[in-house]
Amino acid sequence: MSKMNDFIQQETITGIVPMTNKDRQYSFWDLFLSTSGFAIATWCYTQGAYVAQYLTFNQMLINIFSFNIIWVFIECLPILFAVKYGIDLWIWLRAVLGKKGVALLSTIISLANFGWYAVAANLFANSMIHLANNFGLGLEKGVWAPILGTLCVLLGTLIALGGPEVIKWTNRFLVIALLIVGLIIVGICFVAVPITDIMNIQPATQGDLTPLERFMLSGEGNVAFAFSWSTQALVLPRLAKSERSGYWATALSYGVVAPFFVATGGVMALAMFVKTGVYESDPTTMLSTLSTPAFALLSLLLVAFANIGTQGTGSYVNCMIVKSGMPKVSYKLMVWIAMVYVSLLTIWGGVEEYFGSFISLAAYIQGPIIGMIVVDYFILRKRKLDLRSAYFLEGHDAYEFTKGFNLVGLSCVFISLLVAVLFVYNPVTAQIQSSIFLITTGSGFTAIFGGLLYWLASLTPLKRYMIKDRDSVTI
Repeated sequence: MSKMNDFIQQETITGIVPMTNKDRQYSFWDLFLSTSGFAIATWCYTQGAYVAQYLTFNQMLINIFSFNIIWVFIECLPILFAVKYGIDLWIWLRAVLGKKGVALLSTIISLANFGWYAVAANLFANSMIHLANNFGLGLEKGVWAPILGTLCVLLGTLIALGGPEVIKWTNRFLVIALLIVGLIIVGICFVAVPITDIMNIQPATQGDLTPLERFMLSGEGNVAFAFSWSTQALVLPRLAKSERSGYWATALSYGVVAPFFVATGGVMALAMFVKTGVYESDPTTMLSTLSTPAFALLSLLLVAFANIGTQGTGSYVNCMIVKSGMPKVSYKLMVWIAMVYVSLLTIWGGVEEYFGSFISLAAYIQGPIIGMIVVDYFILRKRKLDLRSAYFLEGHDAYEFTKGFNLVGLSCVFISLLVAVLFVYNPVTAQIQSSIFLITTGSGFTAIFGGLLYWLASLTPLKRYMIKDRDSVTI
């Protein structure tokens, strides 16, 4: 009997079984710190440096906070059902995409999401190499960066295997440490470089772009950054003890705390440009260049080990996403497979090289899902789901679609993606295709258009195919 109870608890925490009230472990501060630890990884500095090259200092701050706050607060609205009923976004999406549709898109999106952890692992490797060189060891980057990056992934994997309780206690320390590092970095930047010099920098990337085009290209990066949380955002809130704490802890982490660190990365990049003529995205390089040895040593240590915590949280979250589409696959097996995949991306090193294209392409898949889930949750299903059909219990088949695929939902995703690439903004070539981009950005367009298509489809006879659960809703 005890083994059965242990199995049920394990499947609740690292599986797809709905969380009951007694299983909920996270208070507002637990969730806020865990989510913030996930959100403020050192990839924020990479994002900040990417944004800074297009804008002046004041424009950069407005761009970062406005786009992130608006979109994060919208995409986090479905957290209300995640907390109330203890289910992840992807369980609800079985009603929108179908069982196999969820398996397909959850896998594709998680494969894209794991690129962020390769960025974090490479930053860990750079931090450790800088530390070693400060002690005169002279490590060769070409040799040691892949080794240390893989070590970061391995240590994060061990945290992920420990589950939410280990993640919670790890992030309690790391978030406080990272907040201190962020404040130190801002202080160092303004001490090492006069603020007037930072504020007077003109955008490095101009070419034939108008000021509005530069602003919206930067906005595209920030909307894509905001969207990167969307499909991961509802995993941890399942563990929250109340809807209010679940929503605000998550929205504030992704919508305010993460943008603060992106802005810190932007300030760092501008300060380094004044000092060296290069937009630097690696905080370890900046710290060793601009700060005193004592501050640099402490900050490098904190930055390095923060990336391990990020690996752990990210591995747990993304493996839970994939598990919603492949519930029979062992969580531990998924974590080990994820470790191999992220290690290969880390050794390759190409994610940072194609950073702008990478974040936008991932957002082009996530965007339509954001629009569709908001429309489905608030307008079509009016916050009511047939939970038995969502778990495909015998006799409950409201979400059984065409061979497991909801063709309407999947069509909305892929049509939105194609229209955005062909007629709004091509993230591969970085070409603005129409003036629509200057209003919505490319990623923002996919969310708006995907939600609109899904709503319009519900006004046609297709609604009978899309909505079959009104007589059997349980929540």
